Amino acid sequence: MTDQPRRRLVLASQSPARLGLLRQAGLDPEVVVSGFDEDAVTAPTPAELALALAEAKASLVAARPEVSGALVIGCDSVLELDGVAYGKPVDAEEATARWKSMRGRVGILQTGHCVWDTAAGRHTSGVASTVVRFGEPTDTEIAAYVASGEPLHVAGAFTLDGRSAPFVDGIDGDHGNVIGLSLPLLRRLLAKLGVSITDLWTPREK
Repeated sequence: MTDQPRRRLVLASQSPARLGLLRQAGLDPEVVVSGFDEDAVTAPTPAELALALAEAKASLVAARPEVSGALVIGCDSVLELDGVAYGKPVDAEEATARWKSMRGRVGILQTGHCVWDTAAGRHTSGVASTVVRFGEPTDTEIAAYVASGEPLHVAGAFTLDGRSAPFVDGIDGDHGNVIGLSLPLLRRLLAKLGVSITDLWTPREK
């Protein structure tokens, strides 16, 4: 770590999972929600959609005067299944249908990442992809999971750090990416902007 003052870090997302991942990695970002209308964006592929959404959210927050000088992180995730992008289900009925179509199959969780250095006026972005192998929960288990309300708040109607964890047989790739943010990709993006992630660590308590 350097003797330079630690840069201000802003997360352009209301996701508690993303905030938790960053905090576990020694970072302490502020949260500024973009309020971006996700339905306003379309893209040819799920990966491109995730990237476009992440860039849009990060750019909106980076343009705000109150975050001047900060590093802004924007992310967005979609589940790719048969080449189609799926975000958060709109209601319980859709969540139930989604899980019945996913069980026993393999999907790809695509997460777009965008980092803005507002002090330098530049940004960089990328996509992390993780293969997800779904288990075969019963109709009763799916009904119980949907009734919990959790799938309505997460991309793809599932997460690895919640109640649907027993219904995912395994993944190939970055675990954090499925939760919402790839820390290895974030490190590489920060490096492209000339920022070491270790310089953003909060001091350890003695």
